[in-house]
Amino acid sequence: MTLRMVSAFLILFTIICPQAWDTYAQAQDATLMTVGGKDVSSDEFIYLLGKGNSTGTASSGVSREEFDENLDLFINYKLKVREAEALGLDESQEFKLEFDSFKESLKAPFLIKNTIEDGELRKAYSRMQEVVRASHILFQFPPNASADDSLIVLKMALKVKQEIQNGGDINALALEYSEDPSAKVNKGDLGYFTALQMVQPFEDAAFNLQAGQVSDPVLTSFGYHIIRVQDRQPNPGQVQVSHILVRVDENNPNSEDQARRKISDIYTEIQKPTTIWEDIVKNYSEDPATSQKGGLLPWFSVGNMIPEFEMAAFSLTEIGEVSPPVKTRYGYHILRLEEKKPIDSFEDMEDMIRSRILKDSRSTMIQAQVLAIQKARYGFEENEAIVDQLRSNLNTKPKSSFLGEIDRLGLEDAVLFTLQGKSYTSKDLLTYLADSEVVPRARGGTFDIWYDRYSGSLLAEAEEKDLEANNKEYSMLLKEYHDGILLFSLMNEEVWQKGLLDSLGQKSFFEQNIANYQWKDRVNSLVVQVLDSSKKDQAVAFLKDKSYSPALVEEFEASFQVPNPLAFKFNAGLLEIAENAALAKADLNQKYQELTVDGQTYLIVLGEKVAAGPKDFDETRGPVIRDYQEYLDQQLIANLKQKYPVKVNNSAKEEAFVAINQ
Repeated sequence: MTLRMVSAFLILFTIICPQAWDTYAQAQDATLMTVGGKDVSSDEFIYLLGKGNSTGTASSGVSREEFDENLDLFINYKLKVREAEALGLDESQEFKLEFDSFKESLKAPFLIKNTIEDGELRKAYSRMQEVVRASHILFQFPPNASADDSLIVLKMALKVKQEIQNGGDINALALEYSEDPSAKVNKGDLGYFTALQMVQPFEDAAFNLQAGQVSDPVLTSFGYHIIRVQDRQPNPGQVQVSHILVRVDENNPNSEDQARRKISDIYTEIQKPTTIWEDIVKNYSEDPATSQKGGLLPWFSVGNMIPEFEMAAFSLTEIGEVSPPVKTRYGYHILRLEEKKPIDSFEDMEDMIRSRILKDSRSTMIQAQVLAIQKARYGFEENEAIVDQLRSNLNTKPKSSFLGEIDRLGLEDAVLFTLQGKSYTSKDLLTYLADSEVVPRARGGTFDIWYDRYSGSLLAEAEEKDLEANNKEYSMLLKEYHDGILLFSLMNEEVWQKGLLDSLGQKSFFEQNIANYQWKDRVNSLVVQVLDSSKKDQAVAFLKDKSYSPALVEEFEASFQVPNPLAFKFNAGLLEIAENAALAKADLNQKYQELTVDGQTYLIVLGEKVAAGPKDFDETRGPVIRDYQEYLDQQLIANLKQKYPVKVNNSAKEEAFVAINQ
């Protein structure tokens, strides 16, 4: 699910509900309510409640209060979907394109191929026991490549392979020849990977090579590859590390040197036996996502991180071991090993492997079996005599000549096959060809390629219709995404964008709610936290006779912070007293003071105090926009309740409550 869809569904449910799909599947398909005269079923409500259980843990049930709160949220959700449909948002081209795109990914786990791919699952898991490090050189085809073009590319690939076998360095040759954009950075070195991380032909070739061996040209959808396996190792499984990041600003010519010095100082500090890792991370790491939680990153396996970071992580062997500084494109890192674990069992990984295979090019390997089942299930009967006649006449001819040849043969109205009792003729095939702009990459005669593509598309369509009509889980999932996209579109138009762009409305809302946008007592101040006590006396000597001013802050930063980035941490400006732990303990009548708060030493220089009072609009624009959007949402719901009366079927409501708590 995309971030856009997640945003839409977070609007709907804020309570994690205890029941999953099995509860929904047992529920009665009753009308729970009507929204503006349109029926809404109980099963949709129960299904979405089940989707809210993100914990995957069992629970004893849902309270009445939680049930009623979620029902209210569901009513608001359906009101918005009802309005979006009334506005015709589901008829827009943008909606149709987005929904069709979702359908393609949603239907995959439900298709016939899901039941016949166990062999591919087992092979993929077997390969996952190893990781392979390989380098490659990619030779791409020119646009609309002819057979002669393909042959030229193949000959070039063979020539470069020969250079490698004659002692040439594949990484140097990748810089010279490879058309993979990443080769400019990695010289063709792909690092370590395992099964399902490369396209299938590339994976097959790599896993069939021993270390040091070079492949023949390997054809994939990207072009021809020459592959050299550098190493093969048992899969190390998964690793969890924490890290410290010091970023490099590419636009600042001094940033690289400053970052290198800072990471070196941090690494030196870590070696001290009294150093606490979490404190170092909190004080110095520039990764906002992890700095407040000890730098901890999620578990990852080979192929999931950039190579430099990954190799450093997997090279750590002892829990608590710390790496030297590691340079990546994000900056400098120091890693600490938290935990390692082996590759999961097949049973634990089966669903993930199946999902990956369904979305991978290797799914074409089992397509023949899928077609056979589809043909049997949906009554596909081929007119073999007509198909054979067209095959013999058209397989060697370009697609553009099909119309003339079929007309010459007098077969325009000839039946090619029947599907679910409906006949499909040569004329139907020609119509399909006229609407098909993308040339399929497949081997075989021209007619065979297009005939298989055409009949396959109809069989896939028949299976999809069968799913929508007879697979309730799939139909509910489609409805969830259909309504979710509509919800997002309506909220974007009526709440989010409106609240963001309506400057007059923002200011009016601000003025009407000024009591919510107030400063507490503030003071102009420089608050310095001493991190290195050996540098404290110098700072005290500099600050104790000074008065607060912006110039003082700049001078302190230049004289103390920049030369000693690990010694001090400071905050300066017009600060709210109650919101700053040091200021809250300070004597506001003293211009300079030193105090200890929660074991930390602070040096404080105070200036003019400013009493509590209202904020200027520009000082609180962000919170105002957020609150204004919330207000618009509440107004939208109130208006929709007037526009579309909601009538709840109390009997169905009680049945739903009982079903959820079974």
